[in-house]
Amino acid sequence: MSQPFGTTIHDNGVAELIFNHPPVNAFDSHTWFAIANEIDALGSNDQVRVIIIAAEGKGFCAGVDIKELAADSSKILDVNRGNYDTFKAIHLNPKPVIVALHGFVLGGGIGISGAADIIIASECASFGVPEIDRGALGGGAHLQRMFSVQKVRYMYFTGEFIDAQEAYRLGAVERVVPREELMSTARDMANKIAEKSPAMVALAKEALNGIEDGNLENKYRWEQGFTFEAYTMGDSQEARDAFLEKRNAEFD
Repeated sequence: MSQPFGTTIHDNGVAELIFNHPPVNAFDSHTWFAIANEIDALGSNDQVRVIIIAAEGKGFCAGVDIKELAADSSKILDVNRGNYDTFKAIHLNPKPVIVALHGFVLGGGIGISGAADIIIASECASFGVPEIDRGALGGGAHLQRMFSVQKVRYMYFTGEFIDAQEAYRLGAVERVVPREELMSTARDMANKIAEKSPAMVALAKEALNGIEDGNLENKYRWEQGFTFEAYTMGDSQEARDAFLEKRNAEFD
């Protein structure tokens, strides 16, 4: 099996972290920790000025590996921490982070996108938080960084997806492009930023993070407490079992 992600640093200071974990770029807890460490390392690398996160395969990221949690539900603690560390590494990274999205953007993919500075999406991209159908919670804080409160609640309660054009209309996505133009568009945008003063860009990101309403990391930790509580409930186990067994869940 290929490595779940790889990193390239170009001469102009643009770093690319590419997910490649078929079939759906869903990661176990160990990989989430590794992703967080890699993003932190890129942020502290003086050769890096801008970070692009993208993916190979059917879609950007389907989130956590449900099979790992089905085998051992106590792994939710490690998964929660790995997600938290990854999203924090992006949001608080001293370097601007651009995400280039295609296909499905779910769960942890939403967290990565919501933590990023700029979102570019291909025409085939779709956004969703199907956690309510997987017996879990989380991602609302990051989704609310992209969309309005009511849109977030509708998506959260129903599990329904929205497409790239709707995400663009709502202001979360900077640009929607054909799939074959996704990386070139992200690179062009990253190049523009990489030409600026690194010191000024770092100050700008710190300033912009500081004027946001509330603390994104604290909000997500609040949500994670409810995810852990959900995992103690029978409905959560039934939802996860039904998903893995490809059947409709049956709740009391």
